[in-house]
Amino acid sequence: MTDLVVVVPAHNERALLPSCLAALDAAIAGLRRSVQVIVVLDSCDDDSAAVVPDHMTALHVTARCVGAARRAGFFAASPTPADTTWFATTDADSAVPPDWLLAHLQAAESGADAFVGIVTPDGFDGWPPGTGTMFAGRYDARPGHRHVHGANLGVRASAYAAVGGFRDLDAHEDVDLVRRLQGAAARIVWGADAPVRTSTRRIGRTDHGFASYLRQLAGPAPGTTR
Repeated sequence: MTDLVVVVPAHNERALLPSCLAALDAAIAGLRRSVQVIVVLDSCDDDSAAVVPDHMTALHVTARCVGAARRAGFFAASPTPADTTWFATTDADSAVPPDWLLAHLQAAESGADAFVGIVTPDGFDGWPPGTGTMFAGRYDARPGHRHVHGANLGVRASAYAAVGGFRDLDAHEDVDLVRRLQGAAARIVWGADAPVRTSTRRIGRTDHGFASYLRQLAGPAPGTTR
């Protein structure tokens, strides 16, 4: 692979974005090659932009839509979509491990069109007892899993373009993209290497994202009813 592009959509993520970008820097340092990082600041009215370092690109959009934000980030990337360009994406409330991009590149160089990775929750403090156990019991963290997370997703640029890229969806834009890749007979690695540590906050930035899944798993918060 000659070009690597990482897109991070963010909506009012001033608190968590610095750790996300620092983790990306650490993953890039281990590669010893140039990586273009595009932080898509979607309808931010906090100072998220202030924490994006100069060596990364800050792209401002007003879509208020995670699918549109990811799409805008890859559209703005400088490389022409090709077999030798790899697109990767993670989330602003997540922190990739140092070998994250290496795992993606290994999949790409083995001939994969996409790498669909797993996540590791960053803890369940403040959640009802047993929430973490329930999550672990229902989550397949082995190679060959069938989870899809925008926090740990990569795709060859040519394959991405062939299926039309991310759609302007408020949620499950990642699942939608992977389903279209499957429909196009893309070669997909369902990888368990390099899991991405992701936030277990109760209120996420979309109505049907990871936070919503955890709330459904845990049941209503103490003192509330459904």
